[in-house]
Amino acid sequence: MRIITIPMKENPTTTVLVLVETGSKYENKENSGISHFLEHVCFKGTSKRPSALEITKELDSIGAQYGAFTGHEFTGYYAKSDYKNLYTILDVVSDLYLNPVFPEKEIEKEKGVIIEEINMYNDLPQSIVGEEFMKLLYGDTPAGRSIAGTKENIQKMQKTDFIDYRSKHYVASATTIIVAGKINEKEIVKKITTAFKDIGKWKKDDKEKVVEHQKLPHIAVHYKDTDQTHIILGVRSFNTYNKYNPIIRVLDGVLSGGMSSRLFQKLREEMGICYYVGSENSTFTDHGFLSVAAGVDSKRVSEAITTILSEMNKLKDILVKPEELNKVKQYLIGNLNLGLESSNSQAGFLGGQEVLRKDLKTPEDIIKEIKAVTADEIKFVAERIFKNDGLNLAIVGKFKDDKEFKNILHF
Repeated sequence: MRIITIPMKENPTTTVLVLVETGSKYENKENSGISHFLEHVCFKGTSKRPSALEITKELDSIGAQYGAFTGHEFTGYYAKSDYKNLYTILDVVSDLYLNPVFPEKEIEKEKGVIIEEINMYNDLPQSIVGEEFMKLLYGDTPAGRSIAGTKENIQKMQKTDFIDYRSKHYVASATTIIVAGKINEKEIVKKITTAFKDIGKWKKDDKEKVVEHQKLPHIAVHYKDTDQTHIILGVRSFNTYNKYNPIIRVLDGVLSGGMSSRLFQKLREEMGICYYVGSENSTFTDHGFLSVAAGVDSKRVSEAITTILSEMNKLKDILVKPEELNKVKQYLIGNLNLGLESSNSQAGFLGGQEVLRKDLKTPEDIIKEIKAVTADEIKFVAERIFKNDGLNLAIVGKFKDDKEFKNILHF
């Protein structure tokens, strides 16, 4: 088990975050959705606090913020409070992580909650297009499936499924505890060690490795009666450990770093065809992708696609000018610092690196990397990733097939 302490002497809050190396990529087709469902039912009662109400009342009574989240590769449980209540939130978070009792009546009720969560996301075209994009890249594999799972799977899950799955993943070697804020480091490490002394120490189950095969551009079209069309256009990039990621961070900033960025200026300010547009480089332990998402005028979807491809092509063909490169770097550095002001953001920043077994980088390390990126490096990486054999497009809107887009989807 790993412990990270982040002292912030002037910060009046503390955050306790527990991360475990399991998520939807550790599932199979039959139990898809169990990581997320398990995160829900851990809040339904523990051996020390037998009901969900006892957990939430205790945290609400000290004005804490708390919750949990599930991703593709890790799950998190957290609470944030006034620093004077640090040991209370540590006790609650460690209790629900270590000692859930999985009351069967609560599991049955929570099935309805999870299904309504799935229904909610199915009503959101921005959510649908994200899932369609992942399916397009990774197909019927853990990386391509929904984190929430299917309604059919959720209905089938029983108490024994959670006990079995949890025993395979919630173990010491997969667990990282992060505490950030106004803390006494030596004292909190002792408290954590005591609280987690009984955590399982056996070997953890692993996940299926992602295998990528693509030779031509791929398109997925999902028909939905919407007022605008939502698209994600993206390319395969690199895993989270790759040496090119600092360069892609800056490349991504050129595309969509703020309202002066190329995509925002082109699609929204000049063309007036969207309200939102942005790019993001998503990295995982064994794969990654750079994607551009936008909600555009349904009559001008092809125009939006060709414009985004054109902006990507420019990065392959033309060096970013020094003035723009400097602006993007300052934007990224400023946003990095602004995003790390709170105890919970500091906990997530370092914890997110550690749970993926990365070499820990401080904000200063990342700033140094950003400053070192050159225009030649951006062009070099753009040439490597902006290729037809890694190009993918997901569309949600009033389209029944991909005929309109086949001939334009290429570099």
